[in-house]
Amino acid sequence: MSRISDPVAIAVFDIDGVLRDVSGSYQRALADTVEKFTDGQYRPTDDEIDTLKGEGLWNNDWEASQELVYRFFEQQGQTRDSLALNYEAMVDFFQSRYRGPNQADPDQWTGYISQEPLLADLAYFESLSNGGVAWGFFSGATRGSASYILERRMGVTPPALIAMEDAPGKPDPTGLFTVVESLTQQHQLPKSLPVIYSGDTVADIQTVVKAKEHQPQRPWLGVGVLPPHVANRDEGYRQTYSQTLMAAGANVVIDRVRDLTPGYIESLLSA
Repeated sequence: MSRISDPVAIAVFDIDGVLRDVSGSYQRALADTVEKFTDGQYRPTDDEIDTLKGEGLWNNDWEASQELVYRFFEQQGQTRDSLALNYEAMVDFFQSRYRGPNQADPDQWTGYISQEPLLADLAYFESLSNGGVAWGFFSGATRGSASYILERRMGVTPPALIAMEDAPGKPDPTGLFTVVESLTQQHQLPKSLPVIYSGDTVADIQTVVKAKEHQPQRPWLGVGVLPPHVANRDEGYRQTYSQTLMAAGANVVIDRVRDLTPGYIESLLSA
């Protein structure tokens, strides 16, 4: 990671939907899991998954899968207590789709993760460093999945990363604070340097809102990023998704993460 001279800001990134397109991987594995555990009776659409995540409570895709299964059976007149759902079995099935049959060995991952289009690259992050922006990652993905993308596919080594196992789930800002503190120490940054967190879900934006509440002495900005499966939709759907992020507290919503350049960051800070 490049050293930062003349620091302007800290930029922390979510990964799924921001740095990699998960519409054909996480979203697909989620739909597969719901279909499996509803005995093939229900497969959620991308719109239905977006609606669920718009509630701000389901950033964890394993928990989102379980919730959609519960809701399906509730609509059939059954209660949650009457269902014998095995959460660990759901997680295992999800991972078998996402990582492939050899879940424990990243060298042998052949599942949906191996096909994810990347939305940024090492050159993008180096441009941030050159522009005075320190950067790191706070993701709800597992550390194995996040490291696979950042290190193996993007060449970011070592990443300043807080993943699922490292901190409470969003919108709890603990993981965000941890990344920021790590970057502050590594680059000897001012404690008052503005922080930008970029994410594609309501929970991501709510994390920034809570960060402001807990550490009001530092400027915090939430940048919503349209995930590819939304950015490629019609203008009406894109606007509705953007409005949802703005209502959650985003300062701005951009079409793709690469639009968050050092120059754009400086314009946000001076607005």
